[in-house]
Amino acid sequence: MSTWGRKETVVWPPHQPIYSYGAVILSLVCCLVFVVQHYYSKTPAERYYAADYARASAGAMANQHGKYRLLMMTGPKRTAHIVEDGDLGQGPWGFGFGPSDSARAAGYSGLTLAAPAQYQDARLAAWFRAAVFHGDTMLSAYALSLIEGGVVLIGALALSMPADVRRFRQMKYGRLLKGPVMLTPKQFNDELKGSGLGIRTLEQNEILRIPAEAEAKHIQVMGDTGAGKTTLLFQMLCQIRDRGDSAIVYDPAGEFTERFYDANRGDVVLNPLDARCPYWTPSSEMRNPAEATTIAKSLYQPTNKQKGEFFTETPQKIFARLLLYRPTPRDLAEWMANPDEIDQRVEGTPMKAMIAKSAQQQRSGVLASLGLVADGLMMLPTREAAEREWSAAQWAEKRQGWIFLTGKESEKESLRPLHSLWIDLLILRLLDRPEEGQKRAWFVLDEVASLQRLPQFHEALTKGRKGNNPIIFGFQGKAQIEDTYGQLAEVMLSQPATKFILRTDEPKAAKWASELIGEREIERVRETVSSGKRQGKSFTMDRQVEPLVLPSEIKGLADLHAFVKTGNHVSRFRFPHVSMPVIAKAFEPREKGQETLWLEHPGAAEEVHPAIRNAVRTPAEPLPVSPAPLPLDPEENSDELVGSAGL
Repeated sequence: MSTWGRKETVVWPPHQPIYSYGAVILSLVCCLVFVVQHYYSKTPAERYYAADYARASAGAMANQHGKYRLLMMTGPKRTAHIVEDGDLGQGPWGFGFGPSDSARAAGYSGLTLAAPAQYQDARLAAWFRAAVFHGDTMLSAYALSLIEGGVVLIGALALSMPADVRRFRQMKYGRLLKGPVMLTPKQFNDELKGSGLGIRTLEQNEILRIPAEAEAKHIQVMGDTGAGKTTLLFQMLCQIRDRGDSAIVYDPAGEFTERFYDANRGDVVLNPLDARCPYWTPSSEMRNPAEATTIAKSLYQPTNKQKGEFFTETPQKIFARLLLYRPTPRDLAEWMANPDEIDQRVEGTPMKAMIAKSAQQQRSGVLASLGLVADGLMMLPTREAAEREWSAAQWAEKRQGWIFLTGKESEKESLRPLHSLWIDLLILRLLDRPEEGQKRAWFVLDEVASLQRLPQFHEALTKGRKGNNPIIFGFQGKAQIEDTYGQLAEVMLSQPATKFILRTDEPKAAKWASELIGEREIERVRETVSSGKRQGKSFTMDRQVEPLVLPSEIKGLADLHAFVKTGNHVSRFRFPHVSMPVIAKAFEPREKGQETLWLEHPGAAEEVHPAIRNAVRTPAEPLPVSPAPLPLDPEENSDELVGSAGL
């Protein structure tokens, strides 16, 4: 392999199964070693007659005759006879053969070869078997050695044949030089040796695990509705729960709340229409006056890709100014409904000119933009109606329980600013490095594109690794993120170290996902066959760059099928449907104080929706106005307060 990771060809690739050939040669060598080892464990007579016995046994199969010179035992005044088992021993100094001790005791002192004589192979083999080899055939005498050699052959072929198959497949489809590589879940685990979050797959029930160090670098899950994103998130949330970590779950469908909400754990539901929603006010999130601007920017975001538009920045500044009075959510909604209240609170600031009564169209546009969040603020429970209080700043310190941000589809438009603000504040508070003893907090944001632009989301993806608070976010296609974040989407979607890609039928999204997985450089052997007088074969090397996964493959993925990419390691896998018991309600309607969200009109046949009410309501009289903002610290004066906030 070269310095830059390219696998270079050293020799021309042969077309034979070289690994299997090597396995056969290895087994033959091992078998020979075993036979020689077994040979030297035999008696001297068995060793001497081994070659003749093998020859006679082979000839007996063809009913042949042959000439043999048998070894004779001689001695003074003794009749010579053919050496049998027990007559032969070691020669002098341990070399060669000589009469055994029992033969010497019987008067035999020498050995000699008989004259060549013709024997019938079958009869001679039978004599060898009975007189020398204790009834064993030649094959059975060395059966153990042959079995051992066969075991070596089987083991070697078990390793070599898959290698040859991979090699032939590589020659057929190409050899990877550079780029991502497609792996099975088992190969993916073997390569990365991950110990982080795991996904149970249907490939031999293998659990595909990502590296633990990649968790803090965030995870993205892309796929169409019904492709299996929620099922993947179920598996991840189960592991987060089992670890004892905290989680912030954006759950627009309520599926996660039903299965993971635990009041005993201290979980929180952030939905002003839910009875479990705590009391919250934007004022409680400010640690210093400067943070009022940050909160305002999270709440008011442009509805298109333009930045710095007047009717977005001006409401941000006015709302930040209002926060310095430490109002309740209902106070804010009341002020937004009464322009005179706004005028009095921006008196003496540059914002006064921005909503001057002399520029009526500009004034109306700014105040209309400012009042876009009034619906959500009016829906928030009062301190008396809620069972407890909550703020992102306090939760980020203790990190007790999970946070679920829920809402019905019909309420999405009214709740979007609040949900976006809460998530943005939590991201902001969790960007810093965690202190000792603090739990890791996971952001699990399903359908993140349904939120408005989150200013801190980009910061968290690009710079939030040191906070060790991973973000798992799901979306349906790149166009959704681009519509909200514009050019920043390209950078944001490249940040997650782990990417899960499920089916997407949108052509541009499928093409982008294919490019996200990457291209590979392939080297193929091209065979050319010539005919005629100079017939023959020639081979050339051809290099091509092609996508590892085609867009059509992504468009054609079945449900509960996915690709995962970490670095240059890609795996295709199937995963099972997860069926979890429902342990909590996705939505508990709030009753106490709910009547304040409705208006009664004389003669009206139906109740009026809050959005309609807020569009027509005007307060009977303005709330009393303080001459200056209430300072966060009693010792600070209002001028310093406003100056420090940059207003």
